[in-house]
Amino acid sequence: MNKTKWIVAGIAVLALIYLPGLHAQQNQSQGQSQPPAHQQSDSDMKGMDMGDMQHDTDQSGQARAANEDMSGMHMEMSAHMKMTASRPEAPGDGARAEKIVAQLKPAIEKYRDYHVALNEGFKIFMPNIPQEHYHFTNYRNALEAQIAFDPTKPTSLLYKKVEGEYQLEGAMFTAPKRLTEDQLNERIPLSIAHWHEHVNLCMPPKGVGMMQADWKQFGLRGSIATQDACDAAGGRWMPIVFNWMVHVYPYETDPAKVWAH
Repeated sequence: MNKTKWIVAGIAVLALIYLPGLHAQQNQSQGQSQPPAHQQSDSDMKGMDMGDMQHDTDQSGQARAANEDMSGMHMEMSAHMKMTASRPEAPGDGARAEKIVAQLKPAIEKYRDYHVALNEGFKIFMPNIPQEHYHFTNYRNALEAQIAFDPTKPTSLLYKKVEGEYQLEGAMFTAPKRLTEDQLNERIPLSIAHWHEHVNLCMPPKGVGMMQADWKQFGLRGSIATQDACDAAGGRWMPIVFNWMVHVYPYETDPAKVWAH
């Protein structure tokens, strides 16, 4: 898979990861009204080339299944989560981080009206599932982040939902999985923020539906965390699921919460 397809499809993989439990949330939310315009549909997902996993999603109709990580509910270190190591604060780190926030805030201010974000090409990730944070993703920005870091162009905008309306909370930046921690530190100082990536993913065997799979074994919450164990279970192994990610909440007044993970 080339890099472009990997980035565009990366977020789609998340829809396959946390099916257990969230399927129940989907059932509970069926009667809730949602803003109709520009929501991400199955047709959006079908345009993302993920080979066999994308086929599973299309055939089972489970593309609507949300994931807990994207809503900020599953960020702890585990066998499936790799986070950058904390570094001692170097001279200038604080100023660099503050500059990023200072550039980001005015750039996303117009998106307080979420309709503006939708009109400018941001797509709501799984809008029909209740989430703590809703990601509005711009795939052009994601592609540009593969080449360079631009604090004014986050890959995703983060919203919370209040009385049926989306309220802007922050943003998510992404970076290529090939980058070293030193290179990530050049984008955002690691003494201030922690990038994370999802690793050691074993998906169910080909042909096993999402509702039939044993999610105690498979997925990013499953017990399988090595390729040998995945092969033994007949699963499909991905050592790294997609790219580095980091959240930033520029409207927080407590500095500790601006880069909270």
